[in-house]
Amino acid sequence: MILDEDYTLSNGVKIPKLGLGTWFIRNEKVSDAVRGAVAMGYRHIDTAEAYGNEEGVGEGVRTCGADREKLFVTTKLAAEAKSYEKAVEAIDGSLKTLGLDYIDLMIIHSPQPWAMVNKSDDRCIEGNREAWRALEEAYKAGKLRAIGISNFLESDIDSLLETAEIMPLVNQLLVHVTNTPFDLIRHSEEKGMLVEAYSPMGHGVMMNHPKLLEMAERYGVNVAQLCIRYTLQLGTLPLPKTANPDHMRSNAAVDFEISEEDMKTLKEMEKIKDYGKYAKYPVYGKVR
Repeated sequence: MILDEDYTLSNGVKIPKLGLGTWFIRNEKVSDAVRGAVAMGYRHIDTAEAYGNEEGVGEGVRTCGADREKLFVTTKLAAEAKSYEKAVEAIDGSLKTLGLDYIDLMIIHSPQPWAMVNKSDDRCIEGNREAWRALEEAYKAGKLRAIGISNFLESDIDSLLETAEIMPLVNQLLVHVTNTPFDLIRHSEEKGMLVEAYSPMGHGVMMNHPKLLEMAERYGVNVAQLCIRYTLQLGTLPLPKTANPDHMRSNAAVDFEISEEDMKTLKEMEKIKDYGKYAKYPVYGKVR
């Protein structure tokens, strides 16, 4: 079962192959979602300072009944923390808010502050280097078991690596059918990073895609399961978001194989051009 399987990061830390995303789950509801997911066998929970629910995630982790060392908790350094001092404050702030002694993985949420994404060519090179230096120090101090990045393009990665002492272990990217940045995935992997796929269903936009509905029916699965399986067969780590127990259970039932021919079809599907109401969010405003 996929919930029992792991990837191994380049520093030897094991990370469960399927995670529970928590974006848009309110702080007062997320602890129940975490406890329910862990009861089903989920071991990997993904949150962020920007989600405003670290407190609830931490409560769920602390009260779920599972040993802390058996769980993998990811959070994200605020995209606006582009100085060493702000990054240090944010790292310690996340630890305090989560109420945990350590965080399994902490990543820079975006190479640019959200207000600049899709609006500025400034890639904040020095700011990211300073934020990375703070993450490196927290990693060496044992506060973080792994460190990484999110939404970093090839140029962002290369500029960070020019001064990094510790290589990023993860790059978390928007990856789903119709939006698969193959070159960026390859570049990240060549630099030793595991690629995590957030929004593997395109924040729900894929759910009514006629070609996906037809293919899912042939496999006897739903579209969400097909989309999650697609990202797994790419060698990425999917992070589907849900607070619905039925969806959690269904999202983990992906022990089937998409044929090479169908994978080719999925890889070549026309890129989605409109995320509807979600296009207002920077990560959906300009897809690669």
